[in-house]
Amino acid sequence: MRKSVTFKNGNINVAGHLYLPEGFDENKKYPAIPCVHPGSSCKDQTAGIYAEKLAKLGYVTIAFDASYQGESEGEPRYIEEPSARVEDIRCAVDYLTTLDYVDENRIGVLGVCAGGGYAVNAAMTERRIKAVGTVVGANIGRLNREGDGSPGAAIKALEAIGQQRTAEARGAESLITNWIPNSPEEREKAGITDIDITQAVEYYTTPRGQHPNSPNKLKFTSVGSVIGFDAFHLVEELLTQPLQIIIGNVQGGFGSYKDGHELYSRAASEKKDLFVVEGASHYDLYDQPEPVNQAVEKLEAFYKENL
Repeated sequence: MRKSVTFKNGNINVAGHLYLPEGFDENKKYPAIPCVHPGSSCKDQTAGIYAEKLAKLGYVTIAFDASYQGESEGEPRYIEEPSARVEDIRCAVDYLTTLDYVDENRIGVLGVCAGGGYAVNAAMTERRIKAVGTVVGANIGRLNREGDGSPGAAIKALEAIGQQRTAEARGAESLITNWIPNSPEEREKAGITDIDITQAVEYYTTPRGQHPNSPNKLKFTSVGSVIGFDAFHLVEELLTQPLQIIIGNVQGGFGSYKDGHELYSRAASEKKDLFVVEGASHYDLYDQPEPVNQAVEKLEAFYKENL
């Protein structure tokens, strides 16, 4: 059972899909899990897949569009603002605590790709979150600081962002760029062969995962905040909740494999596990049945034990 809902992040109405367990009884108390989508994504894609599957296992789940993106409000459009993304998660928890059928002492979180990094970051200071799950969780700040891998890439990007902010302050139109190439043909023309970008283009720009709420648009100047963000900052001190990390062993340029290992080694959580899905790439764990089913099976045991 899925229904459209909204909740507040400050003055912004955040649009979500609330999933209720089969045989739902409003007089019972259920554990609950916000599901956080990747960068460039929306609630209707992989976050919604996991939210629906976890609801079938007995959880109240919510997948939602990030502030400034998709069906959520917020101006300017298409910005990726880490502080807002983290606050969205806190506000999703706020919303869940207002539902009489949610057990406020049994709330977890699940994040996919950049959503995994945001989920980790939120959980460090949001103690109402009792268990943290990540699927191919990535530190979006680390990824953007690395840029194209050339020396000083992050500084060059920040210089360009500063110049663009000056231009826009003087009346220039906002610069809206793309997260990834707009088509497989555009990717091929650019000579990009990395498996993560190749599969990202396949996922987001073809019928496999394409959705109008995920238009592959990014306000260029917002990248400055992303470059300065570290999803894992202070995990050695503040991330103490049970932690389930799920990655695939087929590595690509987005680096979720190494981020998963780094998070596992650094997190203060006494109860933590790193599960590697053999033969699975980053995007296989977005929507491909067999890898996703393996991930959900692991998450089922994890949340059952810790929520």
